[in-house]
Amino acid sequence: MAAYAFTALGVLLIGLAPAMAQTAVPKFVVGAVDGFNAESAEIRVKPDTGETVSLKITSTTQVLRVAPGEKDLKKAEPIKITDVASGDHVLVNLMPAAFEARRIVVMSSVDIAKRNEADSLDWNKRGIAGIVAAKSGNEITLRKRSMQAEVKLTVAVSDGTQYRRYAPDSVKFADARKSGMAEISVGDQLRARGQKSEDGLKVTAEEVVFGTFVTKAGPITAVNVEAKEITIKDLATGKPLAIKLTGDSQVKKLPDFAAMMPPGGAAGGNVAVAGATRPARAAPDLTQMLERIPPSKFEDLKAGEMVVVSSTKGSSNDQITAIMLVGNAGMLIQMASRQSAGDGRPAGAAGMGSGPSMMGGGMAGGLSGLNIPGMIP
Repeated sequence: MAAYAFTALGVLLIGLAPAMAQTAVPKFVVGAVDGFNAESAEIRVKPDTGETVSLKITSTTQVLRVAPGEKDLKKAEPIKITDVASGDHVLVNLMPAAFEARRIVVMSSVDIAKRNEADSLDWNKRGIAGIVAAKSGNEITLRKRSMQAEVKLTVAVSDGTQYRRYAPDSVKFADARKSGMAEISVGDQLRARGQKSEDGLKVTAEEVVFGTFVTKAGPITAVNVEAKEITIKDLATGKPLAIKLTGDSQVKKLPDFAAMMPPGGAAGGNVAVAGATRPARAAPDLTQMLERIPPSKFEDLKAGEMVVVSSTKGSSNDQITAIMLVGNAGMLIQMASRQSAGDGRPAGAAGMGSGPSMMGGGMAGGLSGLNIPGMIP
């Protein structure tokens, strides 16, 4: 799931900006606590970008704790510096021209994890996701593919609906920027949550998050553990593609589908369940399946392994930053190829999902449209 800590602290900082400008508040550092040095009375903070810095703590340093997402310092709780733990996210105001902490605003990593988990569950429970197929008035039509079938979803919006859009090269769900209905385009991936219909096919949206994404697939040709980067041979272009992973990137490994498939089974048609058959339309979609698979580690990736990667559309054609990387993806790519060739492809799917920005909820349109979730709350 996406991390909310730095974003929440950033919002808090923006809220304090006018006062800071008026009272000449000194420089600040935003990041995660990387440890302490008791002998020198220092706290180490690793910023979101940049090197770890050591900041002096004095008897006058004010330490406050706020709940994740809280923007009002009046609701902060005074705590002791000994209550701050490694991994907590902090906003540190510094004394003028000195690496000395004047005030430390803390968001507990435990509280952040609980908030993120609850928010992710709410998005899954009250939300729907898919690819924008059309906009008309106050409705957005989405299409979403399960492992075999395609369904249409409806998002009803109003004047009270809040919109956010992924920024280029961003991988954080929480960092999506304020936007509006006018910026949503056909082909964008979109998630919406609000009041959900009983059949799960419509949401009256309180919140909408969307973006333009790419999906890349290919075998790993090199693994750089120190840089936390892999190189693949892009199946679409045949050229090398560098894939950077960050602390917000998710790594999943698919099970061995070939071993799980019953004799004569194939992608498409009906699915046997407990002696009966059910239409392929009822099959679970890829998004749901990936949500249930436990996280894997970067160190588990090996040269020669087939992977599929989702990313925002960035500024470079030869490097992307992974939102989600799915390993052991050979069977997934084969299924997409068969659908593209017409094997097991549901009726009416011809011509759907031909662009590289197709994302979320299954495969569509062959390798150029192979897609995995890009927006992960």
